Amino acid sequence: MSSAEIESVLHENRVFEPSSDFVKQANISGMPAYQVLCDEAERDYEGFWARHARDNLLWQKPFSRVLDESDAPFFKWFDDGELNASYNCLDRHLNAQPNKIAIIFEADDGTVTKVSYKQLFHKVCQFANGLKSLGIKPGDRVVIYMPMSIEAVAAMQACARIGATHSVVFGGFSAKSLQDRISDAGAVAVLTADGQMRGGKEIPLKPTVDEAIAMGGCGSVKNMVVYKRTGSDISMQEGRDVWLSDLVQNQPDVCEPTWVKAEHPLFILYTSGSTGKPKGVQHSTAGYLLHAILTMKWTFDYKGSDVFWCTADVGWVTGHTYIAYGPLAVGASQVVFEGVPTFPDANRFWKMIEDHSVTVFYTAPTAIRSLIKLGAELPKQHDLSSLRLLGTVGEPINPEAWIWYYQEVGGGRCPIVDTWWQTETGGHLLTPLPGATPLKPGSCTFPLPGIMADIVDETGESVPKGHGGILVLKKPWPSMIRTIWGDPERFKKSYYPDDFRGKQYYLAGDGASRDEDGYIWIMGRIDDVLNVSGHRLGTMEIESALVAHDLVAEAAIVGKPHDVKGEAVIAFVVLKGARPSGEEAKKIAKTLRDWVGQDIGAIAKPEEIRFGDNLPKTRSGKIMRRLLRAIAKGEEITQDVSTLENPQILEQLKETI
Repeated sequence: MSSAEIESVLHENRVFEPSSDFVKQANISGMPAYQVLCDEAERDYEGFWARHARDNLLWQKPFSRVLDESDAPFFKWFDDGELNASYNCLDRHLNAQPNKIAIIFEADDGTVTKVSYKQLFHKVCQFANGLKSLGIKPGDRVVIYMPMSIEAVAAMQACARIGATHSVVFGGFSAKSLQDRISDAGAVAVLTADGQMRGGKEIPLKPTVDEAIAMGGCGSVKNMVVYKRTGSDISMQEGRDVWLSDLVQNQPDVCEPTWVKAEHPLFILYTSGSTGKPKGVQHSTAGYLLHAILTMKWTFDYKGSDVFWCTADVGWVTGHTYIAYGPLAVGASQVVFEGVPTFPDANRFWKMIEDHSVTVFYTAPTAIRSLIKLGAELPKQHDLSSLRLLGTVGEPINPEAWIWYYQEVGGGRCPIVDTWWQTETGGHLLTPLPGATPLKPGSCTFPLPGIMADIVDETGESVPKGHGGILVLKKPWPSMIRTIWGDPERFKKSYYPDDFRGKQYYLAGDGASRDEDGYIWIMGRIDDVLNVSGHRLGTMEIESALVAHDLVAEAAIVGKPHDVKGEAVIAFVVLKGARPSGEEAKKIAKTLRDWVGQDIGAIAKPEEIRFGDNLPKTRSGKIMRRLLRAIAKGEEITQDVSTLENPQILEQLKETI
């Protein structure tokens, strides 16, 4: 954010109080109730979390230890307890509500399939027994590369049921990205589908997995299970590949859960870092699941009558916590959607809310901004009266989009929970509580009870209100990242750097500020990570992809604000040959965009590519990215450029194709 933008949000004076009716029925009712929980956590931090772990999780063997800090920052929670995540999500509901609808699945073409908790339990058990028949054991890693579907959720639950550690890869990622993740995780199996449907188009999945494995480094993969989604013709390798329908056909529909330690890795999820190699974020079983349950109850004020809809893909952490685990653990009915919000037209989301009587709707600011552009009047054409709560995730929402969401979608009666969290945090950390917190458009407001967040300077000292700083977490919390898979040193360096004069603070990587009322405002990344449509992309990752092309000598990636995506990827490229112009430049730019899409995925394709004879560098050879950011935004360069080796290059890089 620019200083002008920071100034404007910190002086946001519109405040929206929750209605008295909402406050009366809320799980946390009023700010005094929020404060009571915060005070309890301040007084007895371990006791606070132990109470919630006992009240919310079903343990096979109760824990006696709460927090183990002996090997900090590799913290352990409830580590001598034993449980199973799938048991906590499915078996616990079989007596009380076996016939309650667990998932309402709407396919891309509008076909709706519903499964009850009992049906989902049997589906997961057959899947789990099938995986066991392939020799998959507790602790084995299983990569899941599947379309949004009941089967994708069942695949995750089946892994959890037998103690295998799943690693879901978003279905839009390329073969190279998939190969990186299979190789790094040492996966013994890949669960995939022949293809997926998005916006009326079929996108192949199994051929992409075959391509990834053919690249090498995936020798650990012994089995591939394929869900027949599209019916397209694909090749199946004998002895390795099996159709999901064949795998589960004769399997028993009950599978005893494998009890695992609280710290057993439930999943690894890869996220972009500031270096080229994706980071395998490792999450535990108990601490992660506890936070998924608590935030369903606190942030989403979960009621048994709710129809919950999180629009994320299971390939992202939001789809893990608020589709595959959180809603099932509290026994919710939820909508799972295969398609996109604009197909067959921009009414799709609003029609689905009406058709399924959705009560809690959780989506990304990117989706909201695109739907405003495509038809700000469209929500009025649908009955959205079932809604009682709205949420946003992935990036800060600008105040004007917030107001539109509040008024046009929520009818001015639905609180908005603007949630800040990360792949690494496991669940929401900063968020309004809808029956307690007065809302300011664009602010994620306050930390949840038990979350010790602060905004500090480079030495770790708290900054005064109205000043920007670095967002940190001062104490470990149960759902936090445990390590980076296979790279503990990178974990320490990334999240617990020696930056704060001996203080052991978790570094979130975001800049933030507090206004005079104590509300927290997220100001964007402090490292070289972009937030494109709510997805984190490492600049180094995209630069590495570009430089791998034969035509490219050097590349630098920056972000610039984008009305819909939040940030757009802008590439500055130096070719091995002469700087192109005109039609040749357009042709090469398209070639490079497609190359990045193939290497990483369509989400990483640069919005713009600019060519130069060189990049702006200091005399020591360091690329001055702040100047590139200014050029990308079209700002006048007022900074001192005397240290530049080649200041004349700046004019060249201002030229757009």
